[in-house]
Amino acid sequence: MQNKKIAILGTGGTIAGTSQTAADNVAYTAARLGVDEVLGAIPSAFFSVEVITEQIAQVDSKDMGFAVWTALAERVNYFLEREDIDAIVITHGTDTLEETAYFLHAVFQPCKAVVLTCAMRPATALCPDGPQNLLDALTVAQFPGARGVVAVCAGTIHGAAAVQKVHPYRLDAFSSGDSGAIGFVEGGKLRIMRDWPPAISVAASNAIEKIAFWSKSESWPRVEIVMSHVGADGSIVDSLVASGVEGLVIACTGNGTLHCSLEAAIVRAEHSGVRVVLASRCWDGRIVGRSSGLSHGIEGLSPVKARIELLLELILAQ
Repeated sequence: MQNKKIAILGTGGTIAGTSQTAADNVAYTAARLGVDEVLGAIPSAFFSVEVITEQIAQVDSKDMGFAVWTALAERVNYFLEREDIDAIVITHGTDTLEETAYFLHAVFQPCKAVVLTCAMRPATALCPDGPQNLLDALTVAQFPGARGVVAVCAGTIHGAAAVQKVHPYRLDAFSSGDSGAIGFVEGGKLRIMRDWPPAISVAASNAIEKIAFWSKSESWPRVEIVMSHVGADGSIVDSLVASGVEGLVIACTGNGTLHCSLEAAIVRAEHSGVRVVLASRCWDGRIVGRSSGLSHGIEGLSPVKARIELLLELILAQ
């Protein structure tokens, strides 16, 4: 546990946010403080790890975009390859944390720990949660055998493939659904409940090169999410196809079921060359046993994570 060196990468978010008064945990401005200021809220006596800090971006995560993802992926790749870096911690907003976590998981599947953490209250709150979350993330990053992309919030360790924000304002805002949490941080120690995410030993350099190319050209594949619901008529799908969409993720009802009018539009989209995958609106479980000719979901992912897989699939197909 001694002499660990950890890279802490800041991207903004509520953990770096400020409000006019300490009692205001809602009407605040995200991404106001630098990562060094966020780290400075933790007394040095609380941790003995050597850290390197770097500000990758300063955004409210609702506004997360491909340019930030590219910059973050490039720096994560850099620090993963450095032998003197044992792990990476990323401070991030909660709104799209699950998407960034899954993006990094899909690209790298790292043997080192890449730990995303966040806050539901701004740094200026009377009782901010960011410092404890960041301290917990550092604890996870130092844990022997920790690997893969995980998220740490309110003392719970979530795997990137399962984590999802499930509450708009409570401190324990994330869940791993029926997959279950990887573990918990309790009194500065870890209680592990299941295996860490799978890892590969070689970074996905080809994906990084493709991502950098698309970012510079400002031409990432266009992939949209469409939801099946009462009265869905498929006109949105037809409009998206006409406007040049390359991929569609359909958030289906139940076990991959679709409104008949929407399904007809999806069939037309597939025939026109648009790549279509299905995901379920249901929080737990995955689509099983579907006999339709339409594509199934990708590894039982949520719609936003299925979109990331489809984005990368289309990038790597270029």
